[in-house]
Amino acid sequence: MINLKPMWRPAALAGALLLSSIGASFAADISGAGATFPFPIYAKWADAYKKETGNGLNYQSIGSGGGIKQIKAKTVTFGASDMPLKPEDLAEAGLIQFPTVMGGVVPVVNLDDIAPGQLTLDGPTLAKIFMGEVTAWNDPAIAALNPGVALPSNAIAVVHRSDGSGTTFIYSDYLAKVSPDWKEKVGTNTSLEWPVGIGAKGNEGVANNVAQTKGAIGYVEYAYAKQNGLTFTKLVNAEGQAVAPTAENFQAAAAGADWAHSDGFYVILTDEPGAKSWPISGATFILVYKKPDDPAATAEALKFFDWAYKNGDAMAEDLAYVPMPDSVVKLIQDTWSSMVLDANDKPVYSAM
Repeated sequence: MINLKPMWRPAALAGALLLSSIGASFAADISGAGATFPFPIYAKWADAYKKETGNGLNYQSIGSGGGIKQIKAKTVTFGASDMPLKPEDLAEAGLIQFPTVMGGVVPVVNLDDIAPGQLTLDGPTLAKIFMGEVTAWNDPAIAALNPGVALPSNAIAVVHRSDGSGTTFIYSDYLAKVSPDWKEKVGTNTSLEWPVGIGAKGNEGVANNVAQTKGAIGYVEYAYAKQNGLTFTKLVNAEGQAVAPTAENFQAAAAGADWAHSDGFYVILTDEPGAKSWPISGATFILVYKKPDDPAATAEALKFFDWAYKNGDAMAEDLAYVPMPDSVVKLIQDTWSSMVLDANDKPVYSAM
């Protein structure tokens, strides 16, 4: 069920307790599991949806790898993943996927006297940090990117995900694009053989470990950095511009996405062109069966996401997620009607 363990900072505690109460009341309602990346917005939507309709959501924030496993095992009505499945993998499993929101993965640090956005990193340097080749905060590679910033001599404590994670997929996909060494030695996946660092479960776990460890660096979806008051870094993007993680810059990265011609909505948004583009951006996806064993349950899940597309944009923007454009929502709704069918080949749900 939806559950935030006590790993959020005090400023976010009230919200965490509110969200943790959602799962307990949703035990017999829509069931889903997977990505922690969209958990803050799914919880916010679920709370509003419950109040408006009386229907609930039992969402297990267990990581994208777990979400893929659970939908394939048919233990939940929908799975959630920040790593889109390739069209051939969808076809083999009998699934469809569709994006719900877009957002950004951000490096976060715990350094005294460094304010959010004051420190700038670039992709190659970030790769070297997470490969254990840059080990101190005053390393010349970091200093060169931060003239005038008093960098501490602290050792760098790397924090990474320990679970199967779509956030890790997005992060490692970016690093593989900007660092040949990373691509060759570490690669891109939801789970990695990390060269250095300590592992933590979920975006929640990484946020908590960074908050508690001086000299730490980790990576989380931006909503977790925002809600926990973590210090994020700027990044140098593909155009050579140092940019901050903002909804506007996530949207800039998504501007060139060709959803209409992407089979199975397979779109990756890392290292995109554009002067404002945040380089580690991505969408998050829902997985459901084309021929669900329980059409009524799948219909309820699609009804929830249809409601979210129509009513949830402001809530998403409040958490710095980027809502899907109306044109993409129409494509998604058409996909539901044409591909998610009952035993009589009738749509299990048609958006009004």
